[in-house]
Amino acid sequence: MEIKKADCEAINPELVEKIRPDMPESTILYELSDFFKVMGDNTRIRLLWALEEAEMCVNDLAVLLDMTKSAVSHQLKILRTAKLVKSSKRGKNVYYSLDDHHVKLILEKALEHAVE
Repeated sequence: MEIKKADCEAINPELVEKIRPDMPESTILYELSDFFKVMGDNTRIRLLWALEEAEMCVNDLAVLLDMTKSAVSHQLKILRTAKLVKSSKRGKNVYYSLDDHHVKLILEKALEHAVE
């Protein structure tokens, strides 16, 4: 991936050099960007919010969110790939839950920000 170089000089070079060591690596920032792209979908946010409340199967999520099972499954696959949800099989059903407490914290903080 090509990184563009600045076409200007810093007004405050001391500040730039003070901050530079604390900047995360570009690969980490790209991963963070991808994370927010996944989180930036209304349907996926609704699924995550439901799963914050309880572990649920595809059928229950489809009914709750008035969606098709196929659409729910598709979105859950994206969330699973992004490590935001995990699944466990019980009998014929697969149940989904948030992958860890960090996902819940992110949702709660985002909601706080949105309602301010």
